[in-house]
Amino acid sequence: MDAIRHHSFGPPEVLVLEQVPDPVPGPGDVLVDAVAHGVHLLDTSLRRGEAGPPLPLPSLPTVPGREIAGTVAAVGPGVDPSWIGRPVAAHLGPVPDGGGYARRVVVGAEKLHAVPDGVDGAPLDPADAITMIGTGRMAVYTLDLAAVTADDVVVVTGAAGGLGTLFVQEALRAGARVVALAGGAAKLQVLRDLLPDTDRLVLVDYSVPGWLDAARAALGGSPATLVLDGVGGELGTAATGLLGVAGSGAGGGAGGGAGQSAAPGRLVAYGWASGTANRYTSWAEAERIESPIEVRYAVGPQAPAMGDQRPYQERALANAASGRWRVATHRVPFAEAARAHRELEERRTTGKVVLV
Repeated sequence: MDAIRHHSFGPPEVLVLEQVPDPVPGPGDVLVDAVAHGVHLLDTSLRRGEAGPPLPLPSLPTVPGREIAGTVAAVGPGVDPSWIGRPVAAHLGPVPDGGGYARRVVVGAEKLHAVPDGVDGAPLDPADAITMIGTGRMAVYTLDLAAVTADDVVVVTGAAGGLGTLFVQEALRAGARVVALAGGAAKLQVLRDLLPDTDRLVLVDYSVPGWLDAARAALGGSPATLVLDGVGGELGTAATGLLGVAGSGAGGGAGGGAGQSAAPGRLVAYGWASGTANRYTSWAEAERIESPIEVRYAVGPQAPAMGDQRPYQERALANAASGRWRVATHRVPFAEAARAHRELEERRTTGKVVLV
């Protein structure tokens, strides 16, 4: 079967298409003919040989990837044969040697999700389904932490990414005002095509000089109440600076009148795609900006344990199937996994990156 492997750590070019033996399902397992393979930013750091949480480095050679969608081709002993032929999606678990960049993958039956039907009555698109298993799961969990309300004024960094597109949709659904930050005209156009036309949404291109002034103007002189940041670095730090602080009275906060005390702004930190931390978080304690804003962590050592991930995956799949969430994907041919990694590292993607 076709699989993407790397025999050494290094740049994207170490990822090569090879022929490897078909796997055989053991007791409690199923064999999935995979047609969609999720690509995660963590895959790129493991490929480069960068050890660190949450996963150790894989043994070499390795088939990376931990998210797949496809059709059950066979079942092992002890598995209900009615699974055969059904469209499924699965997260393979927190393992460095995931095996997800392969056209046939053995999965424990307990990890399977039957792909639900979408609004058109057909099963959800496999790329959309696998987006919900990984990225959608994280979106549900992070949004639970954020607790967005109609009184919020929300700033989303990386708004054209897999998580960002979902955060913007859900914040608008909650009735909040949203300032969506994305880099470049192409990414802003993706958001225009994906999102509803509403005066509660402002798109800001952070690649343009003066973007921070444009964001402040969009806020109309009032502070933001919530920043959802998975970028970190200079962008995340600058965006977090748009928050109000307790007692500032700066425009009264969202929904408040002039002279009222603003509620403390809150930052929900869910990553550092730029490669460096947001200085309002404690990931870089020596350089941290001291501030009374409230920080809630979705990832990192300060984050609460997610626990059982299955309920979050099921909620995400239901959101996509019902049409509540429109799913944005950046699809790359399976054989071009190196290109997918390069584009993801260079932040030239929109939505979830999926090999197809």
